[in-house]
Amino acid sequence: MRNEMTLSFVAIEENEALARMALTCFITPLDPTLEEISEFKTIVSEAVTNAIIHGYNCDGQSLVTIHAEMDGSKVSMTVEDQGEGIFDVEQAMEPMFTTKPLMERSGMGFTIMESFSDNLSVDSTPGNGTIVRFEKMFSPVTEASRMR
Repeated sequence: MRNEMTLSFVAIEENEALARMALTCFITPLDPTLEEISEFKTIVSEAVTNAIIHGYNCDGQSLVTIHAEMDGSKVSMTVEDQGEGIFDVEQAMEPMFTTKPLMERSGMGFTIMESFSDNLSVDSTPGNGTIVRFEKMFSPVTEASRMR
């Protein structure tokens, strides 16, 4: 099955839940396991939270845009902001690195996304925003998996 969707929303923290739920509904035809759903929701949550908090400083005006494509059992997704951008992507992807220590951010977002996805890349330009791309493969739907 091939399908795609695009979702844009204002950069407020409450919209992280909207993104998580919308994308979870999008992958429902793949009949994902509970573990796959949990991992996928975590990736979406981390990417969207980074865009809202780090890209836009929760400005409540700018837009975060998600584009997702499903092709067979593979889902490819981008989370894009036009915000501050990341000065040093390699450093930002280091475990425990955060630019918001006063907000008690753990600096594990990219590490978590990378561990739960099959492929993760980050493109960013300071002053022009960030695009987080990831792919996740889901278990093929079989009669045996439906009976679990």
